[in-house]
Amino acid sequence: MANQTALFVALFLLVLVAKHAEARHTRLVPAVFVFGDSTVDVGNNNFLGTRKEGRANFPQYGVDFPTSKPTGRFSNGFNTADQLAQLLGFAMSPPAYLSLTGRKLRSQMFKGINFASGGSGLGDHTGRLVVGEVIPMSLQLEYFATVVEHMCETAGSKKTASLLSRSIFFISVGSNDMFEYSFSRSNDIKFLLGLVASYKYYLKALYHLGARKFSVVSIPPLGCTPSQRLRRLAQMGTQGCFDPLNDLSLRSYPLVAAMLQDLSHELPGMAYSLADAFTMVSFVVANPKTKDWSFTELEAACCGAGPFGASGCNQTVPLCGNRNDHLFWDGNHPTQAVSGIAAQTIFAGNRTFVNPINVIQLAML
Repeated sequence: MANQTALFVALFLLVLVAKHAEARHTRLVPAVFVFGDSTVDVGNNNFLGTRKEGRANFPQYGVDFPTSKPTGRFSNGFNTADQLAQLLGFAMSPPAYLSLTGRKLRSQMFKGINFASGGSGLGDHTGRLVVGEVIPMSLQLEYFATVVEHMCETAGSKKTASLLSRSIFFISVGSNDMFEYSFSRSNDIKFLLGLVASYKYYLKALYHLGARKFSVVSIPPLGCTPSQRLRRLAQMGTQGCFDPLNDLSLRSYPLVAAMLQDLSHELPGMAYSLADAFTMVSFVVANPKTKDWSFTELEAACCGAGPFGASGCNQTVPLCGNRNDHLFWDGNHPTQAVSGIAAQTIFAGNRTFVNPINVIQLAML
């Protein structure tokens, strides 16, 4: 019965989103600012000394993007930041910060900027050993602080504060910190509490720079990605999700939820929407075929070779024929189809998936 109710809710919200999409030329917020990792990066890593493992500016990435060219998105097309921005009335995610210089930065900053960096995390050293140069959250906030200074110089502090207070700050981060910790686990509680404390620190920093409306995505079931299914096969000789990592993902959600609730009581005017990515992904896996989507491959990557297609995506490896059939695009990232479901749920979902409000409601505050 619970699954049937959840299915009804999910299908109902998709109808609402479809109706809204007809008139989404009207922007619901003045700007969108994006922070986080590869799930929302739109090309910042293209400008860094990042190893190939931390880049997505080569084929087959972008095969379903409007230009059919790789842009630095870790997807076959649009990612979740793009599709949430579209639902808010924008053409796609705001451009990558490192792609903007001079006049371009000044013209874009009042409409939003994307600071996300593939491989990065809440920790300053997260991603550096694995992929090389990244933009950690601390530096993403430094970049944003610089942008706020430019905005104040251009429009004045009052107009800047007004715009920022009405804008959406979309954040998807923490997965890479968890990935790296899982290879040398010691004290899980200490790790999780430290992760949440770092998250709180950066949210408060954004608040003090003018942010008021936060859309936060929790950590998904990382153990079910193709790379982690291969990890289980290699370590345990059995198939399935890598449960120790899923356990950490699951345990992180209530800590993040409690932190956000406390923070909203502490900071006047702060509002937030927390998407339960673990529940969202689990729902799609439990209901792979509905009238709105049909996934026939829930384990293997569309772009990749070897077990679960987890060897890495590039122009030399096999590519599945229909990306909409697959949950995963490469060894760690969802397809555009799944990102679309995520964006729609973040935007219009009910409290089965998004708490305490969704992004439509957040935008209307």
